[in-house]
Amino acid sequence: MTTRSAIPSATYRLQLHKDFTFADAAARVDYFAALGVSHLYLSPILTARAGSMHGYDVVDHDSINAELGGEAGFRALAEAAKTAGLGVIIDIVPNHMAVGGADNRFWLDVLENGRDSDYARFFDIDFDSPATDGKVLVPTLGDPYGEVLAAGDLALIWDEALGKLAIAYGPHRMPIRPQDCAEITGGAAPASANLARWQEPSALHALLERQNFRLAWWRTAGDLINWRRFFDVNELAGLRIEDEAVFEQVHAVTLRLYAEGLIDGVRIDHVDGLADPAAYLEKLNDRLDSLTSSRPEGAPRDGPYVVVEKILGHGEALEPSWPVHGTTGYDFMNQVSAVQHEARGEGVLDEYWETVSGRSPDFAPEEAIARPEILQTAFAGQLGACARAFAAIAGADRATRDLGVETLRRALVGLITRLGVYRSYSIGAPHELEPAIVGAFDAARAALPADRPGLDFIQAVLGGHGGNEAGRAEAVRRLNQLAAPVAAKAVEDTAFYRYSRLLSRNDVGFEAGRLAMPVEAFIASGRTRASLAPRAMLTTATHDHKRGEDVRARLAVLSELPDTWRATVRDWFALTEDDRIAKDDAYALFQTLVGAWPLTLAPDDRAGLAAFADRVVGWREKSLREAKLRSSWAVPDADYEAANQDWLRQLLDPGQSAAFLESLSAFVARIAPAGAINSLVQTALRCAWPGVPDLYQGCELWDFSLVDPDNRRPVDYDLRARLLVEASRDWTSGGVKQAMIARLLGLRRADPALFTVGALAPIPARGNRAGHILAFERNLDGRRLTVAATLHLAAAVTVLGGTPDADWWVDTEIRIGDAWRPAADLFSAGPIFIEAGE
Repeated sequence: MTTRSAIPSATYRLQLHKDFTFADAAARVDYFAALGVSHLYLSPILTARAGSMHGYDVVDHDSINAELGGEAGFRALAEAAKTAGLGVIIDIVPNHMAVGGADNRFWLDVLENGRDSDYARFFDIDFDSPATDGKVLVPTLGDPYGEVLAAGDLALIWDEALGKLAIAYGPHRMPIRPQDCAEITGGAAPASANLARWQEPSALHALLERQNFRLAWWRTAGDLINWRRFFDVNELAGLRIEDEAVFEQVHAVTLRLYAEGLIDGVRIDHVDGLADPAAYLEKLNDRLDSLTSSRPEGAPRDGPYVVVEKILGHGEALEPSWPVHGTTGYDFMNQVSAVQHEARGEGVLDEYWETVSGRSPDFAPEEAIARPEILQTAFAGQLGACARAFAAIAGADRATRDLGVETLRRALVGLITRLGVYRSYSIGAPHELEPAIVGAFDAARAALPADRPGLDFIQAVLGGHGGNEAGRAEAVRRLNQLAAPVAAKAVEDTAFYRYSRLLSRNDVGFEAGRLAMPVEAFIASGRTRASLAPRAMLTTATHDHKRGEDVRARLAVLSELPDTWRATVRDWFALTEDDRIAKDDAYALFQTLVGAWPLTLAPDDRAGLAAFADRVVGWREKSLREAKLRSSWAVPDADYEAANQDWLRQLLDPGQSAAFLESLSAFVARIAPAGAINSLVQTALRCAWPGVPDLYQGCELWDFSLVDPDNRRPVDYDLRARLLVEASRDWTSGGVKQAMIARLLGLRRADPALFTVGALAPIPARGNRAGHILAFERNLDGRRLTVAATLHLAAAVTVLGGTPDADWWVDTEIRIGDAWRPAADLFSAGPIFIEAGE
């Protein structure tokens, strides 16, 4: 009988791909076990598009990805993990599949057979959209349809691999309707038929007009697309996971792996994209639960462990009725970041951002601008379908028949623009709406009094009133599945790239407008977590983060030294000014260089600076295009992007910018120790807080990564294994961070109940520097863990050149147990004090 639990004490996230496979992971399980985690937490393992570096573009739910090693490779990894005492959790993707190309047989069947396809209900397709006349829009063309056709870039071919006649466009294949094949081949075998006459543009166009798909320029997708995408990605089509057959198809392998004891649970990607998250989670939990008792001997039976990727808005809590252990930890990532920022720096940072950018120092206006912009460009087609669904209900009732499509479209824009959360969880049945949703309606009515009738009607339908149950469910589903991706694209992928007051507060799940959090509020959040979600994940780095955890920790120091920072940046502008570059873009770049500057990089290291520049150039391109102010993915401004790249490379060239590089390097050296202290504190809090600490691959050492793909670079596990064996406490390598993780995770594995369900209580501090201490106790049945951590030490560290001494702490004391102990003694060995015992 095993003593291992399905509930993790700590997880280690691995991004699997063709260059880091199941076998590569299996070769490192002894290291992962020695580090102290209990479970490997794997990126999606089902068959994804060839060459996928992340696995979220699944094309076949029936098999495990051969590029990762296939089922045999996964079984070998699971066995190696079991031998090392580790479990496995996998990431699953129920919301969407990859489409386009020629590798998704379900999608190809839909293109071939239209609404008569056996898989037409597999995808969320609106065949009744007036824009597509019953066809499926295929927005894959690089130029307008007429230009592509005239250029001869479309061809009718016999595709040997598919065994079908198909339209070919680059790597894309669109199978021809079966009823057209005899005419095309003239009775000959398709593989040997003469297809030449069909290549002439007029003949090919006439043939295309008869098909169940309509080819279109990719830039028309936002307006014309008649199927739900993942966000605004034309290569990812939304699934109707609420359909029983779809659910079974998508989850068959996952359920089998759980039943066989090869996995202990799942992480559910983008739960807010689903039509009815509550019903989905109940179904999945029931299916997993039903398998638990029959898992093989030795497999834990206290599972399954289930967490959801969910962004919580300000004041929003995870729905308590959902049968999950909690979220994947973005909420904790936001909270621990906020408590490390200094509220007193806000005024200076606000003033300088407004001066540099000419934009509001508040984040709310940025979001208010971005939401309708994204809604009416990237999601105009979905918005129209949503408005039509509500109009169908309104038109059936004489009391509301005057509310037409355009009236309801305006009301929907007014509502979605003001949502402070991703979506509602209404399914159109009578219920009380969430406070955040009611607040959004109230705000929309106040701002748009002329649209009040439309807003009142939509609110009534959302609350379960008006029309019939099926009509309400359809309209509400469309609203919810529209609001969630709009929030993600408008906030995370647009406004966060426009608002650069302090970039450490702009990350997935963060409240960018909230610079800091008081210690008392942070402690309260931990006690709430201990009460409501003690097994939720705790993370500070992910495959989706915009800046590495140690970049954010270093940039947080700027909130403590705002005057110094402002003066320094003014000097840098004077040294480097280039009238081709907007000042707000330059300001964001300066922050990025400060935050990501490697600890060992010297200002005259040409090779190192060039390698650093290559990384930052990738971030720069993405940041400009996501902001959509001076360039974009849809319409890149090649000249402005080139000017930014030239300027960036010039800044990082010691032959051209020696004075700037000396100043930059000196400034980083000045604040880096305080940033490292923040990093260690952040690490300790993650490992000691109620919940399950998740460690993103490689981040046991310093993580100065930028947005993907930079945060998915190869990890040097040989170095990490050596440092762990040596128990290195080296500061520069990050060994000190790794050592702290190993110590705390070792304590967690030895007593998981204390860390998971043990009570959390604040510990008082008193004296002159009490405001620089965050102290708490975890206790359970007489067992105790005491943690005291330092906060906001930048001013002291930059003056003293190291951690504060006894003279700095003066009379400050912390009550440990029944005794008051001097802070100077507790922090003499470092910025965190940890004590475990009875």
